[in-house]
Amino acid sequence: MEKIFWNGSALLAPVPPVLVTCGTAEQANIFTVGWTGICCTHPPMTYISVRPTRFSYEIIRKSGEFVINLPTTALVKAVDFCGVRSGRNTDKITACGLHLLPSEHGDVPLLAESPVSLYCRVTEIKPLGTHDMFLAEIIGTAADSRYVDSKGKLNLQQSGLLAYAHGEYFALGRKCGAFGYSVQKKKRTNKK
Repeated sequence: MEKIFWNGSALLAPVPPVLVTCGTAEQANIFTVGWTGICCTHPPMTYISVRPTRFSYEIIRKSGEFVINLPTTALVKAVDFCGVRSGRNTDKITACGLHLLPSEHGDVPLLAESPVSLYCRVTEIKPLGTHDMFLAEIIGTAADSRYVDSKGKLNLQQSGLLAYAHGEYFALGRKCGAFGYSVQKKKRTNKK
């Protein structure tokens, strides 16, 4: 198969277009971040990369805290709006009809409409170029109870999570495997 080669660019996809809340319940802001992910399991670590010119940058830098809220396809319009409008001149929470809930882990509220919210405390700010990376420990998680089964397992496949790839939003599709399934031993059946 023939390949076409380009210079390095940000073409890793899909990524989660998360809604990040920052500030306090009295002065909260929300904005969309496409550059995020998990860095470590123990301790649980994540990051968001934010342009220093963004309104939320200073809020997070000063408070040292933020919440990553996973969006669903029902939130796609809010995700887009919160990514193209600034909190300097727009109350995006009100404009999008969103609702905030207090967190049990700190002052930053979480998004009620999100199936999962990760409360994060900044451990390091690393300048990278156009963006600075806020490396953070995930100190608490809030999950919508309707996606937790009777055994305590989180079933996010039912929530309709949103993905972003090269300027477009997508609904996550069908399940096609689970961690470790490629090496899992087949169950033996007793034949009589």
